[in-house]
Amino acid sequence: MTEPGTTTPRERYRAQVRAEIKERAREQIATAGASALSLNAIAKQLGMSGPALYRYFTGRDELITELIRDAYRSLADTFGTVVRSGSGADLAALAHALRDWALADPQRYFLIYGTPVPGYHAPDDTTAIASEIMTFLLDACAELPAAAAPSAFDRHVEEHRRWADGHPAPPAALHRALSFWTRMHGILSLELAGHFTGMGFDAAQLFTAELDDLLAP
Repeated sequence: MTEPGTTTPRERYRAQVRAEIKERAREQIATAGASALSLNAIAKQLGMSGPALYRYFTGRDELITELIRDAYRSLADTFGTVVRSGSGADLAALAHALRDWALADPQRYFLIYGTPVPGYHAPDDTTAIASEIMTFLLDACAELPAAAAPSAFDRHVEEHRRWADGHPAPPAALHRALSFWTRMHGILSLELAGHFTGMGFDAAQLFTAELDDLLAP
């Protein structure tokens, strides 16, 4: 009889094989992108038949979902480490952590923030971790000085703030979090896709300049 909290050899073996499959999938994605993911190619690499691999993942979509969850979890944990390190809810520290995380594995970044994989639809529960990431940003933005007067978009956010349900924050903080998210990701997406190549400027300095502008009162 297996004691509570322990796993059987069969369960450990299954977890190990699933981890190996995901690692091969990440290697494929790094080489050719998520749209080129092939379960048959992964099975061949692992020395198993295609049908055998389907005992571990029911299909491409389940495998992609696992990789997306892992990517979101990795970024959420990265933000959590920043907050717990003593930086607290520091938007600048979170911004630089986001850039470091993206540069460390561009294909992982594009898996969740790039072009959607054709024919793939993520299950609703994948948004839970994404919401956790946004909570870190909302907390950081709430620590910043508020603008002297609310903008038209602040008022719009106040009326349509369902995306922040459960994470109370003033409209100005919601606005700033959205501005941070769109502008930082805009620069990162262009940089990682190579669109700044040959333009003669430092993408890191552009990122910092945009961040400074966001942090300005």
